[in-house]
Order: sequence, then C-alpha cells, then structure tokens
Amino acid sequence: MKKIDVASLPERRGSAYPAPFDEPCRGRSRRALGNAAGLTQFGVNLLTLEPGAWSSQRHWHTAEDEFVYVLEGEVVLVTNAGEEVLRPGDCAGFKANDPDGHHMINRSDRPARLLEIGTRTEDGVDAVDYPDIDLMIPLGADDYHHRDGTPYPA
Repeated sequence: MKKIDVASLPERRGSAYPAPFDEPCRGRSRRALGNAAGLTQFGVNLLTLEPGAWSSQRHWHTAEDEFVYVLEGEVVLVTNAGEEVLRPGDCAGFKANDPDGHHMINRSDRPARLLEIGTRTEDGVDAVDYPDIDLMIPLGADDYHHRDGTPYPA
C-alpha cells in the first residue's frame, strides 16, 4: 500500500541549532513524509508551528531549492524584503543560491501547519548561510560553524 499513515510517523521536535539559536524553534515539529514514501530526489515535511514558534533561523541554501505551502493557520514569512502574511492556500519558493534569507514565524494564537518541500543534495554539496546571526554550515560540512569557521561544539 502507498498511503502514508501520517499520525504514526515519528515527530522531530525543536531544532539542532546550538544555543541560544535553538530557542525560537522549540515549538516546531516535523514529520518526514518524503522519507516515509521512500523519496530520494526531494524531501517533503509536514511542519507544525505552535504559537510563537519559528520554522528556522532565517537562512538560505547554495544548492537546495525550497518551497512551502500553508495548510492551516497563519504564518509571517520574513525575507530581505520584509514581512508577508501567509494563510491557507498561500505558498512561497526559495531558489538555490539566492542570498535572500527566509523563515516563517507563527505570531497567531493557533498552531499552523505547512508542507515543506526541498531538494535533496549529496552530503557536502550544499552550504547554508544564516545572515542575521553567527551561524553557518560551510560547503562540505554537515555541522554548524561560527562565521570565522570555528565549529560549534557537538
């Protein structure tokens, strides 16, 4: 059978960001729908943001495209251009290597649910920049570093 039992999938809560950058993301959870389907070329996550939670720190990827679609609730999309409210049926895309950092914040009093879809690249092919904070994932790395290149403790 191909139908995915979403409720039975493991839920990843919070973030792997080093402190204190993990704090705004503690109220987020993800279920890996793409993994459950055995997809290898792109990932699909069901993202839930509790009131006040952030989807991530504001970031951009050098090699991965990203796309989000709002299913329920309301989020504020933050980019270099400012803020835009996204409601059910709204979507946004982020092209690889466009240095326009982005993230979503749930400023409402209800949970929000989104689909996140993104390219799956081979390890070491992508780098991630977090323009507002002292955080990056350099090309060829799979862990967080300071802007000066020093790794954060694991």
